[in-house]
Amino acid sequence: MRTQNKSQSKSKVPKDGIFPEIIRENYLGSRKLFNKKAVITGGDSGIGQAVAIHFAREGADVAVIYKESDKDAKETKKLVEKEGKQCVLLKGDLTKRTFRTKCLKKIKEKWDNLDILVNNAGIHTSRSSLEKITDDQIQDTFNTNIISMIAFTREFLPLIKEGGRIICTTSVTAYRGSDHLIDYAATKGAILSFIRSLSSNLARKKILVNGIAPGPIWTPLVKETFRDLSTFGKDTPLKRAGQPSEVAPAFVFLASEDASYMTGEVIHINGGGFVGG
Repeated sequence: MRTQNKSQSKSKVPKDGIFPEIIRENYLGSRKLFNKKAVITGGDSGIGQAVAIHFAREGADVAVIYKESDKDAKETKKLVEKEGKQCVLLKGDLTKRTFRTKCLKKIKEKWDNLDILVNNAGIHTSRSSLEKITDDQIQDTFNTNIISMIAFTREFLPLIKEGGRIICTTSVTAYRGSDHLIDYAATKGAILSFIRSLSSNLARKKILVNGIAPGPIWTPLVKETFRDLSTFGKDTPLKRAGQPSEVAPAFVFLASEDASYMTGEVIHINGGGFVGG
């Protein structure tokens, strides 16, 4: 990632010339998350990075949990700190219990309580048929996308106080399926059920659980997964893919007091595609 100015970050240009935009130059924070503490998994790039920057601009300190790219993570930290907020970086594999325990210990050392948990980490691998999906791929996809999400949420739950928010990233594929992301779509359907089940379970504790279901969005994961990006997002009613900067404000909404009467819900940001269920 490269910083263009104090308020905007754009990554390297993909082959079709589209810049993933992390935050709009004219996005003005309004202290919606003033003095809040947020943990974001997969927060080093793409949608997670955009969420971290938007949360910081709205007044929150953030902890970013990531697995691979130190470069992207350091850029995220730099952009958060430009907003005058604290950014804690924690690198490791969320599928490993020892790392999840380490994350919990580090956050406890930094903060007494947690206001917002964003479960955003995820992977996908495109395959043209079910026969080409190996057992190892199935295991990796489920471990990363849903199994570690449930375990991570369980372990951090004691830190989340009354009025806290848990926000999970699912996908349009949870509703429509995907002929080339079969195992990934299955995990996103599981995340949808997790959101609905956990929201009911935690309602008595006044902890709200909601989700975001993005459609085609320009992220590093997309660029690394698909060889041909020329038609990416063109099948939506808006005839284009979305930007991380167009998704992150919905996370701000769900994390803020504006969403105080919402739980068990999913916001669809998919370029105009109609989904039911």
